[in-house]
Amino acid sequence: MAAEQQEPAVVDVEAVNFLAYDEAIMAQQDRIQQEIATTNPLVSDKLDLSVLYKEYAEDDQVYQLKVKDPHRTCNNRYCCIRKTRPDGNCFYRAFGFAHLEALLDNSKELQKFKAIASRSKEDLVTQGFTEFTIEDFHNTFMDVIELVEKQGSLADLLTAFNDQSTSDYLVVYLRLLTSGYLQRESGFFEHFIEGGRTVKEFCQQEVEPMAKESDHIHIIALAQALDTSIRVEYMDRGEGNSTNQHIFPEGSEPRVFLLYRPGHYDILYK
Repeated sequence: MAAEQQEPAVVDVEAVNFLAYDEAIMAQQDRIQQEIATTNPLVSDKLDLSVLYKEYAEDDQVYQLKVKDPHRTCNNRYCCIRKTRPDGNCFYRAFGFAHLEALLDNSKELQKFKAIASRSKEDLVTQGFTEFTIEDFHNTFMDVIELVEKQGSLADLLTAFNDQSTSDYLVVYLRLLTSGYLQRESGFFEHFIEGGRTVKEFCQQEVEPMAKESDHIHIIALAQALDTSIRVEYMDRGEGNSTNQHIFPEGSEPRVFLLYRPGHYDILYK
């Protein structure tokens, strides 16, 4: 008896093309990330603020005018900038470095910060975070604080933040602290979360994962969690010739100064 002929397999050309396109996009994103990693340190040396002028075309009047605003010494503005790698973690990396740098010559505030950081793991565990999961990140966080305490060296701090593993562990822990505070104060923050998500869902999707960008809600939470103050100069294409300044929390005296441009944070210095 003759074998039955099998129907030829039907190839979904559209699905194949979509898969190939998707893989090409992912490969392109990987190349972009590799290029960013090879050309941008995680945290740069301190640079003159004039480097910002070179980042925008001379005929880009909106940004050229706003770049001048942070540079105006008559307004007690800024002279220098320290750039961070644009990898979606820039807010946490910029904050972490700038805050610890500010504490290099302030032993009293450093001890206060160390005490807050030390008990923060217990607070997170009490909230339901798994101790085994967060312990290594907390240990690295404390190690770097103790490095600042014992060595007091800017060079050592810069080396730590430019070591990929150490730096990323610090970012993870700062993200966990932000998530923990948001969830502790969910009754307040739930009013600012869009899309019908709970605060916990927002944290799981937008705060805890690496490479997720940050905005006001993250900054407010981290400033409150670590009892510190952050001033952000917002530079975008909005109206006016100057940056918009916000201090978190309002009315506090900031120790950390950041420059925000759409999707990215760098460190500013007076």
